[in-house]
Amino acid sequence: MSTSAPGRIEVEVAGAQPYRITIAPGLLDDGAALAAQVRGRQALVLSDDTVAPLYAARVAGALRAARPELSLAHFALPAGESSKTLHWFGRAIDALAALGARRDACVLALGGGVVGDLAGFAAACWMRGIDCVQLPTTLLAMVDSSVGGKTAVDLPQGKNLVGAFHPPRAVLADTGVLRTLPPRELRAGLAEVVKYGAIVDAPFLDWLDAHADALLAMDDDALAAAVARSCAHKAAIVERDPFEHGERALLNFGHTFGHAIETEQGYGGLNHGEAVAVGMVLAARLSETLGLSRPEDGERLRALLTRFGLPVALPAGLDAESLLAHMRLDKKAQAGGLRFIVWERAGRARVLSDVPESTVLAALRS
Repeated sequence: MSTSAPGRIEVEVAGAQPYRITIAPGLLDDGAALAAQVRGRQALVLSDDTVAPLYAARVAGALRAARPELSLAHFALPAGESSKTLHWFGRAIDALAALGARRDACVLALGGGVVGDLAGFAAACWMRGIDCVQLPTTLLAMVDSSVGGKTAVDLPQGKNLVGAFHPPRAVLADTGVLRTLPPRELRAGLAEVVKYGAIVDAPFLDWLDAHADALLAMDDDALAAAVARSCAHKAAIVERDPFEHGERALLNFGHTFGHAIETEQGYGGLNHGEAVAVGMVLAARLSETLGLSRPEDGERLRALLTRFGLPVALPAGLDAESLLAHMRLDKKAQAGGLRFIVWERAGRARVLSDVPESTVLAALRS
């Protein structure tokens, strides 16, 4: 992690397809920074109908000022997880076809995690892979979905079941846009920030507790520091395990439970960050049930998530057996049985396979 200019932080992601994460306010208006990532003369700004009215014109204006010859198209899908489908993926592909996109075209993913996942998947599939530049506009997307190259859409049977690994050409995280985030979306992003402390960096949990008020008040310096530390952790893990054959699975702490909750609610109840918050509490409870961790670590996690205004209990009316059925189809399940990310203590997580279903049900029902 380095600072190249005042207020600008850069995180390098190494590997077979290296790229840079740039974190700073004002990046959506930085035509030179945006244009530097577009190799050809065609670009598609893919966004949603909430984000596009706020930022699409700014991005387009900055790009055209830097690259007047650029052929620029726009596509916006309806906001929300319910649009992360094969139907809207097809519409994005149609937009690339209408642009006449060539192999050196670029998709600019302007939005949150739904936009980033769908845009990245469209870029992965068009002509077997074109560039995608991630322009995350939510805290959750900045610290999680925009980094690492996992792209996907959902099916009625489960979340992210159809997708591809497709690393971005670059990630430009404009922290200035976080000031306009609704409080619920900010809190959802903080759930994923907390995750990094839970799995690999226990002192980060102390830092988050000490800076909770500043983060909730959307203090620029506190948010930039949280984004940079989270991205550095994810970048290091992705470098070592780009295709999730081992260590990268740790990033799914809380997600097996969380994805089951989202699917059972039809993507219309808890948002992703909220579901992950509940999922992390359940993962800690599962770890305790298996005799791997101490109850006080789970209580510490629960208290921090509560301080950030996040849910820490299953929503009323969800059936444990139905949630378990979704987990059986989760990508993290294996032929031998259910696989979960558990922890031994804060900052030390590991993958555990063949977890008995009876133990999972006990954690859900306790």
